[in-house]
Amino acid sequence: MTQTAVWEKTQYYTPAEAPGPEVLKRLVRGEQSLAVFKGLLTPEELNTQRERIRAEFARAHTTRYVNGALTTIGPYLAKYLPNTVAPYFEEAAQTRELFERIGFDLGVLVRERLQKALGLRSFAPAREPDGRWYADSIVRIHANGVRNPLHNDNVMRDAAPSGLSLARLTHQLSCVVCIQECDTGGELYHYRKRWHPDDEVFKIKEGLGYDEKVVSGQPLNIFKPQTGDVYLLNPTYYHSIERVGGADRITLGFFIGLPGDSVEEAVIWS
Repeated sequence: MTQTAVWEKTQYYTPAEAPGPEVLKRLVRGEQSLAVFKGLLTPEELNTQRERIRAEFARAHTTRYVNGALTTIGPYLAKYLPNTVAPYFEEAAQTRELFERIGFDLGVLVRERLQKALGLRSFAPAREPDGRWYADSIVRIHANGVRNPLHNDNVMRDAAPSGLSLARLTHQLSCVVCIQECDTGGELYHYRKRWHPDDEVFKIKEGLGYDEKVVSGQPLNIFKPQTGDVYLLNPTYYHSIERVGGADRITLGFFIGLPGDSVEEAVIWS
């Protein structure tokens, strides 16, 4: 799939519309910045899931970098690359057990409904040939004053030296569920610029992401998620989350991996 000059920004959908796999193709090709599903979850479901995960906030782990910090419940693969990934799979199993024990099945609900809306034949957590399961989701907590610096996500690039099966995917997308919106800030900044090897001169040493100069002059889509929004984007394009104010910005997220251009089957991980 080649990138075209067209770039529509935020497109909204309802579950009843069932837009089908064409949405994924548009995101992959860079023709569309965001696909936002409204009403995929009921307020009652969100309230229940929010209370269940908030009760586990003491388990959240913060990883600190020179220019920021990430507070999460559950593992994210990029933290362990390019080093050993064994701890990642151990934490994935522990998180899966925790979510099952407390009845936090938000990721399952979202996947089931997205699979139907997108017309996917299969949509399940990724698994290595040796039987190791990837984490199927992660909860991210952005507290007051926290900003997520400019970065891009590309497992095909980052996992290439590891031999992991995800490195052989063709495309990567991302799904985010807004469990709780913040009072101010917290906007997603999504730039229409993919990573290029030349961009490494802008990489922040021992920190998160890249200097803002790497996206200077690039088209930008700004989106402020509301509680209940389920949105898809192409994370291989640069993006950041602006500084949060007031209430925590709480999201659940997972990546979507496509093994080919047909977008009939997908795997997920965090």
